[in-house]
Amino acid sequence: MRKLDTTVREYHWGSRTALARMRGEPAPSAVPQAELWVGAHPDDPSRLADCDVPLDAYLAADPAGLLGPDSLAAFGPRLPFLLKVLAVDAPLSLQVHPNREQAVVGFAERGYRDDRPKPEVLVALTGFETLSGFRRPADTVALLDALDVPSLGEVRAALSVGDTWSALSWALRHADGALVAEVVDAASRVPALAHVVELAAVYPTDAGVVAALLLDAVRLRPGQAVYVGAGVLHAHLRGTGVELMANSDNVLRAGLTTKPVDVDAVLSLVERDPGPAVVLDGDGDGPLRTYRTPEPEFRLHAVRPGAVLPGGGPQLLLCTSGSVVVGRDGEEVALRGGESAFLPHSATAADVTGAGEAFWATTNLA
Repeated sequence: MRKLDTTVREYHWGSRTALARMRGEPAPSAVPQAELWVGAHPDDPSRLADCDVPLDAYLAADPAGLLGPDSLAAFGPRLPFLLKVLAVDAPLSLQVHPNREQAVVGFAERGYRDDRPKPEVLVALTGFETLSGFRRPADTVALLDALDVPSLGEVRAALSVGDTWSALSWALRHADGALVAEVVDAASRVPALAHVVELAAVYPTDAGVVAALLLDAVRLRPGQAVYVGAGVLHAHLRGTGVELMANSDNVLRAGLTTKPVDVDAVLSLVERDPGPAVVLDGDGDGPLRTYRTPEPEFRLHAVRPGAVLPGGGPQLLLCTSGSVVVGRDGEEVALRGGESAFLPHSATAADVTGAGEAFWATTNLA
């Protein structure tokens, strides 16, 4: 087992308090702190705390021994997942991630950052607000009727026949600052659309504000999770959460950002038959609670002292509050809030003791 040093990424939408307090640092921080990365993505790999070796380089020296035969056969000589803490104080971009085949083609032909998909699951540490997936078309039609904005006639017509994709396409291609202003004026009188008004306060002319009318607005309680698969349009709004994903940084943006937007590319990835947000409560009432998704690359578990972590395959353990000690094969690693460890492949189980909370990342191989 190896304790890790990790990277904090600083973006404008981050928090000046959440990650600083988790890590026992002065708060507020000098700049917004948005993401704590734990893993071996080459853009920002964690480093072995005792020797400053990047985790991806450490794994490359002995992939079979450190990752195990099943992970190596399924995903190659790299850690298949990336673990993060997101601290969201302002809206993230409206975005989507490619599936496996789209990622391979996009990497070869379209300049994608990785040749891998980027499905995700996020567990709320605080109350967490997000837009993810789409409302039922009939429910959105009812909201549009309450808004009574004639300029949205094309959107309503598409939704009335269940065609959410065409409604999204119209919104992203045709909504301008004047329509955003009209929508916001009407939405200010509809309590269920308060988030649309808030988005417009940050992005007053962005077509993504109008597209947000179509999305499922979700409020997670601490301990609840949202699963975001390939092709699911989403935008996180506020809160702090632990996020586990395939080891990829493929993001295509549709709006709510100052970064480049590619509407055609986004629409080519968004599912034609989209559904609502997938909210998970997790399985298990003891010290180990598991958030199950269909993705083979990863499985996320919430951990309390007393948990036993079965061996097999590569693993990451991240302490989010208090302190925990993980022990295996006579070794022990102590972790405080914001600290993490890599557990290499082993047949031996690990024990978690202490007085804190942690999250455990594994593969999802049978």
